[in-house]
Amino acid sequence: MTPGDRPGPFPSDDGMAPTAPGLFPGLRPQLPLFPLGTVLFPGGLLPLRVFEVRYLDLISACLRSGERFGVVALVQGSEVRRDDEPVRFEPEGCLAEVMDCDSEQAGILQVRCRGLERFTLVGAPHQGHDGLWRADAVLQADDPAQPVGAELQACAAALGRAIATLAQREQAPFLEPHRLDDAGWVANRWSEILPIPLATRHKLMMLPDPVSRLRLVDGFLRRHGVISD
Repeated sequence: MTPGDRPGPFPSDDGMAPTAPGLFPGLRPQLPLFPLGTVLFPGGLLPLRVFEVRYLDLISACLRSGERFGVVALVQGSEVRRDDEPVRFEPEGCLAEVMDCDSEQAGILQVRCRGLERFTLVGAPHQGHDGLWRADAVLQADDPAQPVGAELQACAAALGRAIATLAQREQAPFLEPHRLDDAGWVANRWSEILPIPLATRHKLMMLPDPVSRLRLVDGFLRRHGVISD
């Protein structure tokens, strides 16, 4: 994306005007963005190896203030900044909070983040002098709690077996508690690990109905012989 002024009522970060609290419910003005070659889901675990100065400063600020940042999936460009390389990313993403941080080497942070609410960007993102992308974002509603249902139990059971197998290998890609009775949680965890294109993963993340999301996952697993009747 080309940095520059954005159309609409929200000003850029250079000389930014304050937004009246409560005027736009769910609005996160000038949310810092972290474009990545992955999709973060609500409730998901995101490990990051941070070494660019712009993101070291971002993570440090989040640790001090408890603020969150937005993870958006790259459509064009790379995660590491390169001069004159065009960057495009999806207009929706997932809010992230820093859970813990370790520095085993000077200038490099090992960070673990948790996915929170989904959001939609309002207007065009812009890149500030610090190299960070920012945009106003509106938070989306959390998934309503819905049971898996009898017709999708095989999908939840298969995920339970996958978690047990990974645990035997001392791998824990999912945050606890494991809510295998919740349709949205099961759909999100499968969507994180399935071998599917990034754009498809992003579409699954933004589906507002968790049961529909899980049905799509269930269909993929059946087509590939992971589960059966």
